[in-house]
Amino acid sequence: SSRLREKTGALTSCNESGSKDHAENEKPSARKEQVTKQEFIEVFHDFCTRPEIYFLLVQFSSNKEYLDAKDLMRFIEAEQGVAQEMSLQLIQAHEPSEEGRQQGHLSLDGFTSYLTSSECHLFDREHDTICQDMSQPLSHYYINSSHNTYLIEDQFRGPSDKSGYIRALKMGCRCVEVDVWDGPDGEPVVCTGHSLSRPLALHSVLEAIAKFAFVASEYPLILCVENHCSLQQQKVLLQHLTRILGDKLYRDLPAEGALYLPSPEELRHRILLKGKKLGPDSDGEVSEEDEGAEMSQRIKAVNAGGTEKDVVQKSVSLTSVPQSNMPHPSPKRFQLLRELSDLVTLCHSVGFKDFKTSSKAQKPWELCSFHESLALRLAGDSPGDFVNHNKHFLSRVYPNPMRIDSSNMNPQDLWKCGCQIVSMNFQTAGLMMDLNTAWFRQNGSCGYVLRPAIMRQEVSYFSADTKDTVPVCLTVKVISGQNLPKPKGSGAKGDVVDPYVYVEIHGIPADCSERRTRTVRQNGDNPIFDESFEFQINLPELAMVRFVVLDDDFIGDEFIGQYTIPLECLQPGYRHVPLQSLTGEDLPHAKFRLYVR
Repeated sequence: SSRLREKTGALTSCNESGSKDHAENEKPSARKEQVTKQEFIEVFHDFCTRPEIYFLLVQFSSNKEYLDAKDLMRFIEAEQGVAQEMSLQLIQAHEPSEEGRQQGHLSLDGFTSYLTSSECHLFDREHDTICQDMSQPLSHYYINSSHNTYLIEDQFRGPSDKSGYIRALKMGCRCVEVDVWDGPDGEPVVCTGHSLSRPLALHSVLEAIAKFAFVASEYPLILCVENHCSLQQQKVLLQHLTRILGDKLYRDLPAEGALYLPSPEELRHRILLKGKKLGPDSDGEVSEEDEGAEMSQRIKAVNAGGTEKDVVQKSVSLTSVPQSNMPHPSPKRFQLLRELSDLVTLCHSVGFKDFKTSSKAQKPWELCSFHESLALRLAGDSPGDFVNHNKHFLSRVYPNPMRIDSSNMNPQDLWKCGCQIVSMNFQTAGLMMDLNTAWFRQNGSCGYVLRPAIMRQEVSYFSADTKDTVPVCLTVKVISGQNLPKPKGSGAKGDVVDPYVYVEIHGIPADCSERRTRTVRQNGDNPIFDESFEFQINLPELAMVRFVVLDDDFIGDEFIGQYTIPLECLQPGYRHVPLQSLTGEDLPHAKFRLYVR
């Protein structure tokens, strides 16, 4: 505007004059122009005005400098999905001037305050609290799960620390793993067998679990005990479990003839042990825990001089062939202490043969663990059977032991078939952990998310790749960014940022897609993108939207920030989104604006 140019010119003139006066020791009275406090405030206000918000106000106010109650009513109902009667409350809450509040007007400052408030966050704040039915069987929920929780880096050489448990539990994790081996001085230790990781004293790990188990969530914690101990040290393991976990341990046997597991509501503040269990007439021997034995074999092979690539190839060849087509050596067996077996009640580990056998013989309190390759093969070959299996039984999927670098699988590849417990390496940041963290935020971050009805109903047809449903149309307009930082560790371009935004849809294969905006050159302060995208989504209950902001660079585009959100948590209308770092922390003052419909 001319006023802005005039006042900017006055400021520039004043600053130049001031510098010259100082240099030449001229008297202050020689200055021809001064800016008053009010003029400075007006210029500062002009600089801070966000043009996209100003044009929105003008559009809905019929070219007035403010929104009256009727204008605001029309805006919040048509665009924001908010009830009309909220308009006067919004004016009282966000209009800075007393005169405006009395007249029922919302000025540009007030409108900006509203659009940048928590009320206009993209994430629906109702999902910050528990908003789902928690009285259904445990098998009807996705359960936030950690793999090798004691590790804080990679599987083979990385350090282990009880802080891994504390961090995971504070993040709402409801299933943690304790890999127990014989230790020195008769004390069991927690570690990955035959790795170079420093072992942890079992009692120290259990004390951390007991202290933090219900800090972030009151709902049940599943403790996966991978037992590799001798009978002598199993007695010590038993003592530690009963002494440290005490009344938190759930010891009730399932009801005779029960068709389903108890609900999270019924199991609040209880710890469920997952492990092997002796039959009533067994001799005290059980097969070794699948995952622990498999990982131990992989690491042994690497230690013996084999390469990780050789180990991976052998693993793939073993897991990609149907079980019925190849002879299997008998699994290694070990002695299990009867008293330890009796602590396992609702999460009894059993082997998986095929879906037909499971449907006839498996009990609701029996749980199968699948390594990633087998689970993905079953998801690809028999998705409907996998979904039906998971209506009654818990399924746990753990990363292939070949992932010695602690990389993560895509949890949605297994969620789409109803697998409840998909174990993630919480210590490894990136896309997969972004998806996991965002997914479990939708129910108050309590660690439990109710699965779609189609995965719970007794009679329902489901295909993870279906395109037969009527899709939902999602429109996302990327409007602008604000205070976008330089990518971490970048220095080649100096302070210049050339941002662009990817909008990604993650869900069933039919829904996965991505679109990108153009690059805005040399503007991280207030880049204007103003681009719209449309997405067709067949199964919105399993879909997530991820926004990734990158810096366009000829050497390689660098990560600035991201934000991931379940589709069910999106608020329609004009919204702002905080940018997060690779590890999930909010980037100070960095955000972008969207329009969602």
